Amino acid sequence: MTSREPVLILGAGLMGRLLAVTLARDGHAVQIADPATEPALAGAAARVAAAMLAPLAESAVTEANVVAMGRYALPRWRALCAELAQPVFFQQNGTLILWHRQDAREAVRFEALLRNTTARLPDLPTPRLLDADSLSDLEPAVAGRFHQGLYLPDEGQLDNRQLLQALLATLDTLGVRLQWGTPMTLEQACSWQRDHPGGWVLDCRGLGAQAEWPADSRPGTGPLRGVRGEVARLHAPDVTLQRPTRLLHPRYPIYIAPKPNHLFVVGATEIESDDLSPASARSTLELLSAAYAVHPGFAEARVLELCAQCRPTLPDNLPAVVERAPRVLQINGLYRHGFMISPAVHDAVIEYLRTGRTDLAQHLGLAFVRNAGPASSSRTP
Repeated sequence: MTSREPVLILGAGLMGRLLAVTLARDGHAVQIADPATEPALAGAAARVAAAMLAPLAESAVTEANVVAMGRYALPRWRALCAELAQPVFFQQNGTLILWHRQDAREAVRFEALLRNTTARLPDLPTPRLLDADSLSDLEPAVAGRFHQGLYLPDEGQLDNRQLLQALLATLDTLGVRLQWGTPMTLEQACSWQRDHPGGWVLDCRGLGAQAEWPADSRPGTGPLRGVRGEVARLHAPDVTLQRPTRLLHPRYPIYIAPKPNHLFVVGATEIESDDLSPASARSTLELLSAAYAVHPGFAEARVLELCAQCRPTLPDNLPAVVERAPRVLQINGLYRHGFMISPAVHDAVIEYLRTGRTDLAQHLGLAFVRNAGPASSSRTP
């Protein structure tokens, strides 16, 4: 790939914007096409996310290669944010895990999963068990309400909406052409490619690519589906948490991600559905009740938003990159780990564009299907 080759990116979500910034800096003429009519509507899944960067915490529910991608991504996020045109809140104060006494079994199970992960990935930081005193020292806001906890060092978070806006501002300074209100199929993108010799097409549409994602049995392929998540965005001036906090519960374990100015993103639900209707009363009650159980100050919080969105997910819940045709890459399936692993996926794609190699993808266990050819079947939404 030379710096003069044009690039068309389908989708102005997180991955599309990250790749566009890097490729524009490399000297490529980059354009992005997105069906959203305005920037605030683009990258819907990324706008709703809590943007926690917690590979060890997530290891209880995901595979070792996702954990490895998350660990790789932490220092990369710091570097990527530092290069943007606007500041982005980035924090690496670890993750706090809490549980009520009646849920001690969940804590035992969770600890066992963490021990298994750290045994397989010895470079991970060691979780630290907290008693009442050490918990009070680490997170004074929960003192007296919990008697035990787990601290997972080095984990982080960022402000997703600040990041998306900073990426847009950077794209503007780099002269990237953004075409809003422009839905484009892969076939249409390939027509563009024929008119731009040597051009690349990068499909980052998430669920927008559902009908054109390979539904066969090769690694990294299979039907693309939506997995629904629901979150509440709260303004709670009476609550101060210094790091993302997770409450273990057998039915609805929740996370609370504190953002600047006493803004909190609270979430938990994961539903096998591509339903984009508003959040349900049941999940809303569970989220708010669990948040109140962590800190009574949430009783006076103002509910700014109740959001529901679907994450693009492959059958194995793992991300994949598929070379659909020469110079045509489909990047998808980041599931609930979009912010946690996107720098790893981004770097693997950039390595392939620059060198034709997939060393990083192989090292991190990212499915990278080369020369896949046309999908043997497709799934319509």
